[in-house]
Amino acid sequence: MEITHKLGALREQIDDVDKNLIELIALRLKLVKEAAEVKKDLGSGTFNPERERFLLKSRHDLAAKYDLPDGLIEDILKRLLRESYRQGGIGVFPCAQKEAKPVLIVGGNGGMGKLLGSFFKNSGYEVRILDKNDWADAESLFSGVGTVIVSVPIDVTAKTIEIISRYLTVDTVLADVTSVKTGPVKAMLKAHSGPVIGLHPMFGPDTYSFVKQVVVCVEGRMPDKCEFLVNQLKIWGANICTCKAQDHDRAMSIIQALRHFTTYCYGVFLAKINPDLQNILNLSSPIYRLEIEMVGRLFAQDPHLYADIIMSSKDNADLIKEYVSSLKSELDIVLSQNKEEFIKRFYFARSYFGESAQSFLKESAKLLAKMQDDRS
Repeated sequence: MEITHKLGALREQIDDVDKNLIELIALRLKLVKEAAEVKKDLGSGTFNPERERFLLKSRHDLAAKYDLPDGLIEDILKRLLRESYRQGGIGVFPCAQKEAKPVLIVGGNGGMGKLLGSFFKNSGYEVRILDKNDWADAESLFSGVGTVIVSVPIDVTAKTIEIISRYLTVDTVLADVTSVKTGPVKAMLKAHSGPVIGLHPMFGPDTYSFVKQVVVCVEGRMPDKCEFLVNQLKIWGANICTCKAQDHDRAMSIIQALRHFTTYCYGVFLAKINPDLQNILNLSSPIYRLEIEMVGRLFAQDPHLYADIIMSSKDNADLIKEYVSSLKSELDIVLSQNKEEFIKRFYFARSYFGESAQSFLKESAKLLAKMQDDRS
């Protein structure tokens, strides 16, 4: 009984500590929200990388003084920072323009259009939407706008740009947010004599914050006139990656088209052989659970979007064809049980990844540990 009583007393103390932790976390988030309002008044961006580095370093050093497990405080603090950035993304952004003109989003009722519209509104811009049923009001919607952002499916982007060109003034900033850049940027430069910039947000419309999210910027024309738009993205916390349209599209063939095609094929094959999904998940390791979740994530989204991405260019089709052809030789190795050749090719691929392979191993281990924590 004495041991049971002691355990009960210790649990009560733990409960009290947890209560104090919750109260302190609530206070921290409240202070963060107040700080976000002050940053808006100062014209500061949501994300300050120097401040984050200072927080992580100073708290790491403090945790070491108390002999806490390595990485524990960093995990807790990063989760708190993520919540802070989410709270900081609600109506607290300064405007990058001194005298902001209205922003018109063509396709503004789509996922990405809605996301961009909400962030522009939260930064003090008047946001107008032109969707497929609004063309009768196009002339009034374009009147006085300073920026037009085209956010429509890839296969109608060029045609849409051609149609809206008649409503643009020479000072209107014209941008697009499609996942390919060569064709849309070329179409914008042809249709519009004013400022042009190509954008590609490397995230989906379910994102609640721009903080640390990559947005690709492709220069079109008059970059000085487009600078405010890039600065606005930075204020929202985005990481800006500037590159040429052709370089972007070559990279996207691998990052998006090839990857999505592989995921699509894997999901379709699973559906054909029809294993018990719950049983698969119950038996899975954290790494496979993560993989199957990424496959399922794709099929939870819009198939038209992925069809557009995968089939957006002949270059994508050629790369996918080359990939599928390469599988034959890899299959032959398995069928012939040629372990020596398998290991030889394994080392060949390892040499490509170089030191990054070990870095990826460590980073993925952190992700898997977090997944294991969440497993019931």
